[in-house]
Amino acid sequence: MSGGAGLVIAVDCSTTAAKAVIYDEAGQVVAQAAHPLRTLQPLPAWHEQDAGQWWTATRGAIVEAVGALVDPGRVRALCITHQRESFVCLDSGGRALRPAILWLDGRAHEEIAELGSTRVHELSGKPPDTTPAIYKLAWLARHEPAVLRNAVHVADVQAYLVWRLTGRWATSHGSADTLGLFDLQRMDWSAELLEIAGVRVKQLPDLVPSGDEIGTLSREVARSLGLPGAVPVVSGIGDGQAAGLGLGATVPGVAYLNLGTSMVLGVQSEEYLWDPAFRTLAGIRAGKFTLETVLNAAAYVATWCREQFGERGVDGAVGAEMEAAAARLPIGAEGLLTLPYWNAAQAPYWDALARGAVVGWHGRHTRAHLYRSILEGVGFELRLHLERLEEVTGRRIESIRAVGGGARSPLWIRIITDITQRPVLVCAQPEASAAGAAALAWEFLGGSPARARGAVPAAPSGHEALPDPSTAAGYDALFAVYRRTYPALSGLFPDLAAAANAIAIR
Repeated sequence: MSGGAGLVIAVDCSTTAAKAVIYDEAGQVVAQAAHPLRTLQPLPAWHEQDAGQWWTATRGAIVEAVGALVDPGRVRALCITHQRESFVCLDSGGRALRPAILWLDGRAHEEIAELGSTRVHELSGKPPDTTPAIYKLAWLARHEPAVLRNAVHVADVQAYLVWRLTGRWATSHGSADTLGLFDLQRMDWSAELLEIAGVRVKQLPDLVPSGDEIGTLSREVARSLGLPGAVPVVSGIGDGQAAGLGLGATVPGVAYLNLGTSMVLGVQSEEYLWDPAFRTLAGIRAGKFTLETVLNAAAYVATWCREQFGERGVDGAVGAEMEAAAARLPIGAEGLLTLPYWNAAQAPYWDALARGAVVGWHGRHTRAHLYRSILEGVGFELRLHLERLEEVTGRRIESIRAVGGGARSPLWIRIITDITQRPVLVCAQPEASAAGAAALAWEFLGGSPARARGAVPAAPSGHEALPDPSTAAGYDALFAVYRRTYPALSGLFPDLAAAANAIAIR
């Protein structure tokens, strides 16, 4: 390798794109590139991808980013983070037997109802839900049995990319865990869970702790990427846990918040806990855990409102007409309350039949009222998640570090800050997951934990919003109503689904 200060490559293969971000030892981005990924939706609840694109997009992003370097020989390591729960079934040559099934795929609702149990939750840390792969693998066993029977490899995203980069079939504890086939207390594949899914242990990749070397770039691949052949690949982790590391949310009392299409709130835990209040994942360190709450419709609902009622893209420039009009309204949107379950309810209810509801309409209300009530509804849901998480863990969350498209809305951040009465730091780091992967790579190379976080400051730069005490009483009163809304409506959702299904089949 060439001399000079070192560099690391962080690969983030997310749902929408594969990114390669190159960091120096000071945590500065030296080069980066992204190549898009296409999601297929052959049926309404199905979400699939061509796994081959995971590699072609990743390779393209690395080549482009490395091509911008003066001296690629400075690259010392590569680490992967990625979309979680997604998987692909492959033959002996690594060819996909069918398209990869993604985390947001909802086809396995019958399997969830039949196979989801307290025992599965206790072993895996995952409440019965659409995201863990275990239920979609069980769906394959029932509906496409030849795929599982003929699969030599069942691979998460990291396992597939590691194989393409190094020739080895291996993944990390933190990546394997999200499939829902993992005994979190033993940190190994679970025979019980494999039997439920219809998967054999020999079909699964080797396990390597996050932060250890998982392989070395093959000579041919290194040459094609423009890199020296001896570059080690560091065992990475899923994008949620990586974002927590990237945001410095690794100490008690600090939570990370990804306010994107979905809303994910996470904290680190020194002990294994499982409860409907959250899903439990392997942490970024051996023997540590990540506790996450989830709402699968956050910016999704806000975007829906803007698209249906006049404007497109909540993830675009903020301060447009609807946002400005909503900002002029009083808290509570003059008595309009939204339950944001456009994509069912996740923590703490895990109700696949739950649907969104808007309560309190009267003649004064406008589209701006609806928009504000949606932003507030997500804020109330976040407070519900926070309080349940604190109740189970016995630990208060003192501050929140936020990223994601929704975090670019000053109004939304103000609402969340005031509803939760917690300070929210909107982090300037645009690629928090990649930054977390970079921190793992630096740590592998011998950096101290403090130095590793140099790639990701323990207190990232950004704008901090502080709660307005004058809003506390009003939002407390509204939240008291909000937390009663789902229990009041929950009995109607199964009847509504049954009626809708009866009409559909006539």
